[in-house]
Formats: sequence, structure tokens, C-alpha cells
Amino acid sequence: MSDLVKPLSDAEFAGTVASGATLVDFWAPWCAPCREVSPLVDQLAEQFKGRIAFVRVNVDDNPKTSEAYDILSMPTLLLMKDGKPLDRVIGTLPKAQLETFLQQAL
Repeated sequence: MSDLVKPLSDAEFAGTVASGATLVDFWAPWCAPCREVSPLVDQLAEQFKGRIAFVRVNVDDNPKTSEAYDILSMPTLLLMKDGKPLDRVIGTLPKAQLETFLQQAL
């Protein structure tokens, strides 16, 4: 996992996503599709460094945040701007589609 994608807890979440553009990767260790998406998120974090913050939330360890954003399937990528959800992607997508998805926040 990339150092550019910060793991977040329920307690840290609101303060971390309060300003700017943030991509939240909701995942679980037992989720096979999450393991497919994780390297793409790491690559995108490098590509969008300085423009979009990237964070990960383990849904098993952080149920409060997962419930607050109705995370029912994984992986879910939630794009946020100034603490408010803009859009989400559920499941896996090719990198090019994820790049287009992220452009919404810029």
C-alpha cells in the first residue's frame, strides 16, 4: 500500500475530509475485489498528488463512518469535496474510468 493513501479511523474521518477533494476507499481485508482496486488507488494517489487526498477506511474496524455513508458493498470509492459526497463507484473499474471519475473534484 502507498504512503500517499492514509488509513483513517472513525475518529479521524470528519476532520480529514472537511476541506478539499478527497477519495475515500472503503475496503475490508477479506474482500477480493478490494485487493484488485487497491493498487489502482495507489497509482491514482501518485498521479493526483497535491490535488486530491486519498484515504482508506477499513469497514470492519470503522462501522460508524461506513454506516454514515451507506457503504453496503465493497469496494466503494467515495469522492468528496469539502466534506460532502460528490459521487461514488462501487466495484472495480479500469484506471481510465477512475481518472475520469476523479476529474469531477478538480
